[in-house]
Amino acid sequence: MNIQEHSEFIKLNDYELYTKAWQPETADNDATLAPIILMHDSLGSVDLWRDFPAQLASVSGRKVIAYDRLGFGRSSANPDVLSTDFVYAEAQQGFKALLQHYSIQQFIVMGHSVGGGMAVVIATEYQEQCRGLITISAQYEVEELTLSGIREAKTGFAQPGQLERLAKYHGDKAQWVLDAWTETWLSPSFRQWNLEHYVGKVQCPSLIIHGELDEYGTTAQAQKLFSGIQGDTELEILEGLHHMPHKEQPALVTALICDFVNDLS
Repeated sequence: MNIQEHSEFIKLNDYELYTKAWQPETADNDATLAPIILMHDSLGSVDLWRDFPAQLASVSGRKVIAYDRLGFGRSSANPDVLSTDFVYAEAQQGFKALLQHYSIQQFIVMGHSVGGGMAVVIATEYQEQCRGLITISAQYEVEELTLSGIREAKTGFAQPGQLERLAKYHGDKAQWVLDAWTETWLSPSFRQWNLEHYVGKVQCPSLIIHGELDEYGTTAQAQKLFSGIQGDTELEILEGLHHMPHKEQPALVTALICDFVNDLS
């Protein structure tokens, strides 16, 4: 299936957010279907989704939209240190600006890692508009495994040439992006962060995907999301996969998502 791609910048107060959309080019594509909106991870960006959004749009027949949060990717630099409530706040910041710009009335939200936590909050903040919730490798709370994985990554990025890997996608914002992940999550004030207040308010159908060997969160993270959500929920623990199952086994993950969204309007 041919996919039409379109990127643009949208306004968030005095800043710009980079967005990109993938639209299936088929005569039978139903334009009334809710688009899938992607929320990236702590070091992520639109470009770091690579070809996954195009694959998802092609197989699902739905429009897929992603954006770089403020401070990430091609979006404007964030002049502030990331606040400890950033997971909760994104629903009323960049995500709200995206909905308004595209005049989106109904959507499915999908987030990877911390983006999965944001997706949970979004599903509760926009209950009338959110038709479905998908999380991949999402954290429900801060585990010691999460912190040890971040400490190890921080050590790795301190090695010569490693920060340049981030700069390829975030430009001169790379150090800010790294600190926004490591320093926020490792700070004592973030230790009690969790999604307890939000999970029980999710009302839409939900799909929870988690790699069995995720190095940033045990399967208990997924189990707590699954047991906490009151609506129809599916849990997929993927054997042998890690924190990036959509990159490790894209066909498998895409198929799971498409089976889920096929039942949604």
